[in-house]
Order: sequence, then C-alpha cells, then structure tokens
Amino acid sequence: MNILIIGPSWVGDMVMAQSLFKVLVRLYPDAQIDVLAPGWSRPILEAMPEVRDAIDMPVGHGKLMLKARRELAASLKARDYAWSIILPNSLKSALIPWFASIPRRTGWRGEMRYGLLNDIRKLDKARFPLMVERFVALAYDNGMADLSCIPNPELKPDVKLTADVCAKYAVEAVGAPILGLCPGAEFGAAKQWPAEHYAAVARHYLHKGWRVWLFGSANDKPACEEIAAASGSAGVMNFAGLTTLQEAVSLLSLTSRVVSNDSGLMHVAAALGCPLVAVYGSTSPDFTPPLAEHKQIVRLGLDCSPCFERTCPLGHYNCLKQLPAEQVISALDKLPHRSGNQGVAPIA
Repeated sequence: MNILIIGPSWVGDMVMAQSLFKVLVRLYPDAQIDVLAPGWSRPILEAMPEVRDAIDMPVGHGKLMLKARRELAASLKARDYAWSIILPNSLKSALIPWFASIPRRTGWRGEMRYGLLNDIRKLDKARFPLMVERFVALAYDNGMADLSCIPNPELKPDVKLTADVCAKYAVEAVGAPILGLCPGAEFGAAKQWPAEHYAAVARHYLHKGWRVWLFGSANDKPACEEIAAASGSAGVMNFAGLTTLQEAVSLLSLTSRVVSNDSGLMHVAAALGCPLVAVYGSTSPDFTPPLAEHKQIVRLGLDCSPCFERTCPLGHYNCLKQLPAEQVISALDKLPHRSGNQGVAPIA
C-alpha cells in the first residue's frame, strides 16, 4: 500500500511526525510512505528510515496557487496512493490529495474540509492532549487509536555525510565531550532563555574540560556570538548561521548533552538520542515535550505562564530571566553521557 503524508510546516512537528510513520510501518509492514512537505524538511525526512520519498511542496506556506497544486496532484496520480493522511488542519493542505483522487483521505476536521477529506475526525483534545498523540491516532480507524506504546522519533543521519561535515568545519573525533547549546526559537522571544544564562552554563562545562558547540539559524547568530564572547573563545564552536539544517543535524548527533529552548532543534536533538535539558518559558511541555529517553524539563511555572505568546504580555519575561543557570546545570548533571560518543573538538 502506498501512503502519502501531507507533512507539517515546522521542524519540531516534522520530527514528531516520525512517530506516526513508525506506527504505520508497524500496522502495515509492506506500506511505502512518501511525505509531501516544504523543501527545507528534506534533510529531516532523509534521516527517517520509514520514509521512501520526500516530495517537495512547490507552494509556499499560506499560498493557494491552485494551478501548481493541480499540476503536482496530476503527477502524483501515477504513484497509485491508496491513502493520504493530512497532518495540517488547513483547507489548503487537503487540496492535493483530493485533486489526486486518492481513495482514502484522513485528517482532523480543521477548516471546513468536508468533501476534501472522506475520513474526517473530530478531535477530542482531552483524549489526545499531546501533538504526537494526535498524529499517531490518524494511523488507526476512527475511535480505535492505541496510544499505549507510541515510539519516539529516531533520526539516523548518514555516516559519510557526518564525516564530510566534520571535515568541512575542521572538527575531528577526540576524547573531550561536547555540550550542544541551542539558544534560538523561531516562535519568538518568549521562548528564549537569556544568552547570559547560556554563557554561564557554557563556562561551567568549559571549566570541566568540555567543548561547547552553538547551534542556530542566521537569526540566532547575535545571541550565539554573545554567548561565545562571554564564554571565552577557547573550546567554543559557533555554528549559528553557518550550517544547513542537514549539517546541523549531523553535528548535533555528535554531542554528548544538549541544552535547548522549546524549538525545532530541541526536537531534533531528542530524536538524535542526545541527553537533553529543555528550557520552557511561555510554552508548555504538556503539549509538545521532547520525545526522548534521557531528558530533563526545566521551567519555573510562574502564575503567568504558560501564556503561549511570542512576546511577554507583561513585558518582563520573568519565566525565563528568573530561571537561573544553576538549575539547568543541575539538570544537566543528572543526564548520562551519550553511550559510545567520544565527542569532537577543533583541529589544532
């Protein structure tokens, strides 16, 4: 059976979708799973053994572009899909499976999608409080979801590619462990633990002989530069704004422990098996926690949080500013070293 998944538009959501792919393979061992998603997600999907093909969505997020959708749907008809599962809740996301005349089209009710979906579900948020549960439930017939054993995402970056990335950035395997720091969050400032707190964690581990790697997009480069400057340059590698997502995945796979805000890279690190401390401010781990065996959740739980706002409605960001570095260091020290990981360090 060929299955087409219409994937989500955020890094973290795409990582969590792998739990659905794993359950589909469990239920239908002969299924071939293709994922239609934004082109940026290809490096994530290529690290998922369950996915046969990543198909780039030619339409930008939020754009209708009916002609492009029809043309893509026409090309997909030759793949003979029996089933499509649509993860986003928008009307637009359900158009291509409908145009492609895929017999079974499954998704949550969302935006007036009657007709576009013929296996439409009404979401019971109390029964499915986690996003990963909402994804996995769509693998089952309506009302029959088994959530007793949801597999965690497990990204498998290509070994040769990882070696090539290490060569590109002049790093090699040595005995010193690596602390990965992910201080960014595309959602907004209300998810970003202050740079000076990250720097305090970095200094603590540098003093213990660790290396520190900083990860993020070009938007995170100023914060990472601030952390690097406050930490001291020796032993610090700042990859923010330099790496592609594929390269960041490969490099994160080499870290021994990671500290991250609630962000896409948090979910990537979790799926790579990195022992992880996740810092929460305006959001809640009750909806999108990192799906990892070795993790520590750190948050203050102030009366005003979680507010789920991009910027602090009260203007003080106390849920993050008042969370001390010592609390994160204590959580990090409870985590194991990644088994078998030697860490990497700059070539002299």
